[in-house]
Amino acid sequence: MGSAHPRLAHGHRPVDGARAVRRSFISLFYLRSPQLNAEPADQIRLLDVQALDVRLSQLAHKRKSLPEHTEVESLTKDLTQQRDLLVAAQTQASDAAREQTKAEQDVDQVRQRAARDQQRLDSGAGISARDLANLQSEVVSLAKRQADLEDVVLEVMERLEGAQERVTELTERVSALEAKLTDATARRDAATGELDAEAAKVTKDREVIVASMPADLMALYEKIRVKQGGVGAARLYQRRCEGCRLELDMAEVNEIKAAARDQVVRHENCGRILVRTADSGI
Repeated sequence: MGSAHPRLAHGHRPVDGARAVRRSFISLFYLRSPQLNAEPADQIRLLDVQALDVRLSQLAHKRKSLPEHTEVESLTKDLTQQRDLLVAAQTQASDAAREQTKAEQDVDQVRQRAARDQQRLDSGAGISARDLANLQSEVVSLAKRQADLEDVVLEVMERLEGAQERVTELTERVSALEAKLTDATARRDAATGELDAEAAKVTKDREVIVASMPADLMALYEKIRVKQGGVGAARLYQRRCEGCRLELDMAEVNEIKAAARDQVVRHENCGRILVRTADSGI
């Protein structure tokens, strides 16, 4: 069985020929480029910019993730649904009301006709036996027709009553949801307002610092920050990159030691700008 790659102390990664060549190439590109120079104080202030950028990202995420957003969305959806149901119930009630009016008119017409026929029967004047028999038959038929129509009226009245009750119920639901939505919207707007105010202050603080920073350093920082998920510069603390949390091996440490204090050095692993401080451990 072949032997494992030799490892440096403190759990460093294995160093082989290919990695050494890669490190040498990256070292030349990251550590010795003339455009990567900045005063140590400016490099340290880059950490302040990074901290503000992290805070802005946190505020943006918090704003997007406010529970009030979900609450407002849910209430809006429920309210739309209940309003649609209310319109449908109101339509049913209106249709039933018109149907009831028509049915009552039909009953009234039959009742009036039956009353006229009954009046002729009661008078009996100038009515032949045959006409009398026909009138009697029609009165019976009209009585049955009136009874049927009155049943229709009752059935329609029941449906109208049910529709009206449904309208009342849905109206109350809509009113309650509207109140809840108004409250949730107010709370959401208040929360976003606070976050926006803080974001505006952080942005202003950032602008003040950036205005005094070297343009080439900021350009490099912004380029790396976009590629590295919002973190373009990280403190080198106790030989560990606080951007990717990996500890530097001795070869990397020696390369950084050899770099001038005003050179902008970058981590071989993540490519972020490494800011050296008194706690860097080198």
